[in-house]
Amino acid sequence: MQRVARASVDPGGAIGPGLCVLLGIAEEDGEESAARLAGKIARLRVFAGDDGKFDRSLLDTRGAALVVSQFTLIADTARGNRPSFSGAARPEQAEPLYERFCTELRAVGVEVATGVFGAKMQVELVNDGPVTIVVDL
Repeated sequence: MQRVARASVDPGGAIGPGLCVLLGIAEEDGEESAARLAGKIARLRVFAGDDGKFDRSLLDTRGAALVVSQFTLIADTARGNRPSFSGAARPEQAEPLYERFCTELRAVGVEVATGVFGAKMQVELVNDGPVTIVVDL
């Protein structure tokens, strides 16, 4: 995820200040992990408070989330020069988990914009900080 001043995806939506979440779903991921990850991202303190320290969350700032599915995050580059995506969940498993993740974010009060699952997309963002954090459960 990246803290952003603004972000958009085409096709898809756009947000102002908040987080751009590039969501990779692995074969072993399930409904529980989608819900836990959404809660963690909504509450992760990555925004500065009055003292400049990271002590405010997406919920605290009332920021939005742009969620973009990205199976390439699950790439295995250990062997050879061509990444393997064999650990990525198949679309029929990944899409419902992607939707569940977005639903869980909305349920805790986060405004969510999305890309189009499985589409070729163009993502534009202004990284605020820059702050980029890998969140793994």
